[in-house]
Amino acid sequence: MQTRTHAHNPDGGSTDDPVVWTENLVKTYGDEVALDGLSVSIHPGELFGFIGPDGAGKTTLFRILTSLLTPDEGTARVLGLDVVDDYRALRPRLGYMAGEFSLYPDLSVKENLQFYASVFGTTVEEQMDMIRPVYKQLKPFDDRRAADLSGGMKQKLALSCALVHRPDLLILDEPTTGVDAVSRRDFWDTLTQLSDEGLPVVVSTPYMDEASRCDRVALIQDGSILTVDAPEQIQRDYEWPLVAVRGPDHHRMLKALRSVDHGRSVFPFGDELHYTDARRDKAPAAVAEEVHAFLREQGFDEAEVQPIEAGIEDVFMALGSASEVEAAV
Repeated sequence: MQTRTHAHNPDGGSTDDPVVWTENLVKTYGDEVALDGLSVSIHPGELFGFIGPDGAGKTTLFRILTSLLTPDEGTARVLGLDVVDDYRALRPRLGYMAGEFSLYPDLSVKENLQFYASVFGTTVEEQMDMIRPVYKQLKPFDDRRAADLSGGMKQKLALSCALVHRPDLLILDEPTTGVDAVSRRDFWDTLTQLSDEGLPVVVSTPYMDEASRCDRVALIQDGSILTVDAPEQIQRDYEWPLVAVRGPDHHRMLKALRSVDHGRSVFPFGDELHYTDARRDKAPAAVAEEVHAFLREQGFDEAEVQPIEAGIEDVFMALGSASEVEAAV
């Protein structure tokens, strides 16, 4: 997937008033804590991503930001408006895509667009310059029922409906979940174009590889933010030597690596194991040699070991594990 060129905020921020600002947001459902004192600031012009697994609190946060839920504690301001007190003024200024397809399945593409435009007192024709980059791909299916569209086309229709009233902020909750890789790439290309044209975009995703398409990201787990920064800076901040291990019998090799004296963590990543050493000052190449020798001693003669740079998922696993340890203390 293409990497985002972080043009808007190279220093990670802006002195302008944030388009989204939250402080100590808390939301619970019975005994379940969905948001646990979440604070974040998102700047004008950013394509900002919340990256985390299902259950991390992303959807709850987005429903609060769009005034569909009220927080139990804390404050949230979007476009300078309080999400509770100023919800009537806020809602017309937002474009929102929910995590699940929420348009009218029995209406056609054209009818859905016309309906959403009418709700906001405009027409599709008046806003065609805004939606054209997306709508041009939908035009051949104007008369098709929304229920009969493919996943990628449903996604484009939902985005067109979110844009048809020319919002000041676009908020998208896991918009690429369940669509094919080509549709994911095309969708992110569209978001990049919208952001480059000045529309602030806030998006959530469980896909770690999509972090590179954002100007800044917040890694979120269990309703708390683990870190916020540009994706490449988050990766550079990984403090420990990291190596990738390949070879047969993953499960047995994983158990063996977790017994290494200086090991910090071992996690499976596709057809590799990522081993992190606890000695921050140890050269990654030297760690790779030690791990290779250890595996040969354990009978893994076909194992291949090489130093690698940390990816977003490596950072997430490291920070998430540290957070769980702190919570247990």
